[in-house]
Amino acid sequence: MRSKTKRVGEVLESDKSFKFFIKAAKEQEIKENFYKMFPKLKSFVRVKKIVNTTLFLSVENSVLRSELNLNKQKVIETINKYIKENLLKDIKFSK
Repeated sequence: MRSKTKRVGEVLESDKSFKFFIKAAKEQEIKENFYKMFPKLKSFVRVKKIVNTTLFLSVENSVLRSELNLNKQKVIETINKYIKENLLKDIKFSK
């Protein structure tokens, strides 16, 4: 008798050895979709990298950088809601 067929996603989520792969895929999803979540920032912000639970953004304009820093928690919540996981905990801004 055959066992129940599982989707690839179910296998990846249930096997702890794929945890790193899933996290890397979610991080890539954030990088690829950042401008879909925040289209008005496309000309002003560059996604640099994600390390552990911190997103690093490059923002040349100091006023915008300050405004984003003040609204950091809203940005984190928007991103985590988009990927349906509480992956990001912090955002760091640089020039």
